Amino acid sequence: MSVMERIQAEVEAHPIVLFMKGTAQFPMCGFSSRAVQALKAAGATSLHTVNVLEDPEIRANLPRYSNWPTFPQLFIHGELIGGCDITLELYESGELARMISETQSQ
Repeated sequence: MSVMERIQAEVEAHPIVLFMKGTAQFPMCGFSSRAVQALKAAGATSLHTVNVLEDPEIRANLPRYSNWPTFPQLFIHGELIGGCDITLELYESGELARMISETQSQ
């Protein structure tokens, strides 16, 4: 399986996927930590994370897959939502909680 297929499989297998540096329990950068905090505060209970520091192929190819240059990267229902700043903006507006609620009720 190619790295692009592995990324696609992760995105399709889980309703909420955060490609990040570290894990939800031990984020290894401030941006990843803030994204996890926002997701948890918005009610995400089925958050799946992928530690890009543990897989150099995913780290190198995810920006090409998503056309998004930085980490973390949030996907909901297979769609790229964005990085930390967008996740925080969506949280502050209440939109992230709505998106998560819809995702977890399906």
